[in-house]
Amino acid sequence: MPPTKRPAAPSPNTLGADDLATGHRDEGPSETIARYLEAIFYIDGEGEVVRAARLAEWIGVSQPTVAAALRRMARDGLVESGPSKELSLTPKGRRAAATIVRKHRIAERWLVDALGFDWLTADEEASRMEHGLSMRVADRLHEMIGHPQTCPHGNPIPGVAGDGKRERALASLAPGERAPLRRISEVAEHEVPDLLRFLGDHGFSLGGVIEIVDLSRGAGTISVEVGGRRVSMSTEVARKIWVEAL
Repeated sequence: MPPTKRPAAPSPNTLGADDLATGHRDEGPSETIARYLEAIFYIDGEGEVVRAARLAEWIGVSQPTVAAALRRMARDGLVESGPSKELSLTPKGRRAAATIVRKHRIAERWLVDALGFDWLTADEEASRMEHGLSMRVADRLHEMIGHPQTCPHGNPIPGVAGDGKRERALASLAPGERAPLRRISEVAEHEVPDLLRFLGDHGFSLGGVIEIVDLSRGAGTISVEVGGRRVSMSTEVARKIWVEAL
């Protein structure tokens, strides 16, 4: 059964400076807790209900380990649990998570724009860098690369004003429809690690126009044309690729 969907939490695109941990002191959560905050931020941002079992799957640990971490996070005022045991970030937790995500996405953008790494390598290296990167350095990097609005694969950098454009899932387009690529879901990146490399190798780029050639809902496949090339993928993956809603 597919995971229950609900309206997405406030988009990271709407998170302003007040939604980030303030100051340049790096007194944030431990690296372990930061991983949980980041996971909740990403899953929640795609409109998926966050539960302990989902976090265990995402992080790759046992459910008792997740339960212990969540108790600590609740004690520290970072998360809260709803009546159906769904998890959400408190305002304090969202600020902490947004700060972690900001560092990650700025690091990714720097690795791609300044150092020339591909999308997948940049994502992997940014994951290693983010916990040791101070806000002072992250902010300077962001300034140095021209204050971009998004990471290399289109996800908004918290604290940066968005462009106000609407988006829709690639899988929602009908054959013959065309739209520019806006972003690739962080959830898809996590669940299909080679997706970023696959898309990069097949001509996908931010702003590049994608046309739906064929859609088979029964077989769960979709064929698109991008840059004069035909590419096939599952509709599940296509639901996590977002294009501009024209």
